[in-house]
Amino acid sequence: MIRSKKEFEKRVKWLQRQHEKLITKKNKPSKKQYNGIYTRYKRPILTGEHAPLNWRFDFNYKTNPFLMQRIGINAAFNSGAIYFDGRYLLCARVEGWDRKSFFAIAESPKGIDNWRFWERPVTLPETEIPDTNVYDMRLVQHEDGWIYGIFCAERKDMSAPEGDTSMATASGGIARTKDLVSWERLPDFISHHGQQRNLVLHPEFIDGKYAFYTRPQDGFIEVGGGGGIGWALVDDITHAEAPEEKIIDEKVYHTIRELKNGQGPAPLKTEKGWLHLAHGVRNCAAGLRYVLYLFMTDLEDPSKVIARPGGYFMAPEGEERIGDVSNVLFANGWIRNEKDEVFIYYGSSDTRMHVATSTIEQLVDYCLNTPEDGLRSAESVKTINEMVDRNSK
Repeated sequence: MIRSKKEFEKRVKWLQRQHEKLITKKNKPSKKQYNGIYTRYKRPILTGEHAPLNWRFDFNYKTNPFLMQRIGINAAFNSGAIYFDGRYLLCARVEGWDRKSFFAIAESPKGIDNWRFWERPVTLPETEIPDTNVYDMRLVQHEDGWIYGIFCAERKDMSAPEGDTSMATASGGIARTKDLVSWERLPDFISHHGQQRNLVLHPEFIDGKYAFYTRPQDGFIEVGGGGGIGWALVDDITHAEAPEEKIIDEKVYHTIRELKNGQGPAPLKTEKGWLHLAHGVRNCAAGLRYVLYLFMTDLEDPSKVIARPGGYFMAPEGEERIGDVSNVLFANGWIRNEKDEVFIYYGSSDTRMHVATSTIEQLVDYCLNTPEDGLRSAESVKTINEMVDRNSK
């Protein structure tokens, strides 16, 4: 127990050393597995403990003589990402002990380690109907010159019976910025096909319109009769309303996307098509299992799928399986730098952030040359036997 101002100051310096030690730990590639597609890194890159100390502690001896943590940070996960002026930036979902999430920018010199949050979290303006919670922002540098933050805006469902605190609504929140410091809030995305927890903006105009990847759901949690990755065109992003949504990547029985699926970050443009990272969800005895998968769409028509490698691209491993919501990988941010290196930022089990690296060339090769899911056990065996035959020649 702290008994004097001197002990207080000594403990503050100890906290600062420990925090600096955590942030500056070098991250190294994992050697546990090799698949030729990507390289995972050993350490989580962001956790609740990475949050700045002055967000959590009152460092005034008079008002906090026991040096108690006044504001608790539970987790940092599901980060949007952007390569901005040569800097690797994440827009993390930071969750407090109070269960509220907010956004905060973290910066790294090389995109792998030494992540530091900016001095203050993002001050996000609200709409006329205040958000209860906001999370999972995608950062999109659009050709119109703005950087857009597309996120989920959660509110209590006012149609819930009195005393029912479990019902919620989800809308696609839209904000934009030029510098990631000052933000302009636009009206929420209007869908005529249900709730939207998973909205993503395409980085280019399509026929002069803004294009969105949607995931229409019947309710806040259950997809119901909706689901799949949708496609919608919007005339005016300052009043984004989509009269029509068509499903371009549907749910499929007994696959990794049996229960629901959604676009991750905005797709990357390559010579051979748009490269997409998405999440797929299935149910099992342990609950929902979230994995990541890739697919590609046509350069001229991004709503047309041209490559769909079977199975998952990445699934939770080791400590990634454990957390507040276990057995989950979720990605809403990746970065392509000037060397065509790709940094895949993914959250595990709603608790922490990780990074894996690859290249555009590798990921396109993976998409175009990996067999599709045959949708039956016999087809899986057939595909393996064909590989065995080729390798025996």
